[in-house]
Amino acid sequence: MERIIIVGAGFAGLRLAQDLINHPNYEIYLIDKQNYHQFQPLMYQVATARLEPASISFPLRKVFQKAKNVRIRIAEVSKINFDKKNINTTIGDFNFDHLVMSIGCTTNYFGNQNLKDYAYPMKTIPEAIQLRNRILQTFENALIAKNQDDLQSLLNFVIVGGGPTGVELAGALAEMKEYILPKDYPDKDFSKLKIYLLEGSPNTLSPMSEGSQKMSQKYLENLGVIVKTNTFVKDYDSEIVTLNSGEQIHSKNVIWAAGVIGNKVDGFKEDTLARGNRLIVNEFNEVKNFKNVYALGDIAYMETQAFPNGHPQVASVALQQASLLAKNFNRKTENKPLKGFKYKEKGNMATIGKRKAVVDLPKFSFQGKMAWFTWMFIHLMLILSIKNKLLIFMNWMISYFNNDSTLRIIMKPVVNRVKTKKTH
Repeated sequence: MERIIIVGAGFAGLRLAQDLINHPNYEIYLIDKQNYHQFQPLMYQVATARLEPASISFPLRKVFQKAKNVRIRIAEVSKINFDKKNINTTIGDFNFDHLVMSIGCTTNYFGNQNLKDYAYPMKTIPEAIQLRNRILQTFENALIAKNQDDLQSLLNFVIVGGGPTGVELAGALAEMKEYILPKDYPDKDFSKLKIYLLEGSPNTLSPMSEGSQKMSQKYLENLGVIVKTNTFVKDYDSEIVTLNSGEQIHSKNVIWAAGVIGNKVDGFKEDTLARGNRLIVNEFNEVKNFKNVYALGDIAYMETQAFPNGHPQVASVALQQASLLAKNFNRKTENKPLKGFKYKEKGNMATIGKRKAVVDLPKFSFQGKMAWFTWMFIHLMLILSIKNKLLIFMNWMISYFNNDSTLRIIMKPVVNRVKTKKTH
């Protein structure tokens, strides 16, 4: 039996392991830093207290309870030794016959240390909880702000990045301002709360159709969001956001959704890396200059005629690549020729608020209420468990009918206490 090590339990890694469950020829080791798979498209709803973290998190051991050939290991991979065909991790070394890298991406601050130190990212469940705590605590701090300048600095939320994450987060914050804050804080006027959405390109949702771009910006502006396109953040010192135009925004809440960069693992040479730390792969997702070493999803860079700059870093690409690689593993055992990857465009979508969404399908696009219901349906179908589907659906329905939720709890981290042994 050959051993396949999958590093990373994102969309690609999880799908590959699922498609190879109980395969008689392969022993699967799925290695991840966390013991759960996180559904990233709904991360912003955790950050804005619409969903609990458990609703979009799925324990890996629960997913593979019935799998006889899948082993879960919770560890960080520090180095890959290709000559020895093993990997070094925080819990020991593992040998492999086939290695699959599906380690995804992390937040890209484009070399700006101040932004890394002071802005709030939202790529992981812990980061989403941290942001939720910050947002909710800001509303509490606004009640006791000593002067007008401090108050306005607190109430200026600056979201950097006009992709789906930034657009959806801006819409959710705008709806909190309109529907929730007046009820939660009847003794405080939150009309001065301002939400800025900054985008470096000429349009929000730049990868989508022109109609979706224009409509998304219109929806945001109707909700009161201040949208600034062709705008870059030059610096942020925890108090003042400095823009490329020279304009300054006083803000204590900057949320960074402007870009990603591939996670790196020691062992790969520079000539295997493309822009953004993505691993260069061929049509079979095999990493350049390596045999039986693969990369899937966001970390994989595959140049094709249709995608000369690599495929978009979205879940549908990751899922399709993983499914094909699983089939190719089957073909190997049957001595059949392998098939190359061809991405089937499923479309793009984003929601901007209640009954407001944009959807681009391969042959047409649409916006509005129907797009919003489509967005809800597709995301529910992608959720792994029936229980989580029901929890999310119930939360959405409650929110739909009463414009409220009951999840606005500030969960502060516990301070670690060092216990010392008593001496007598």
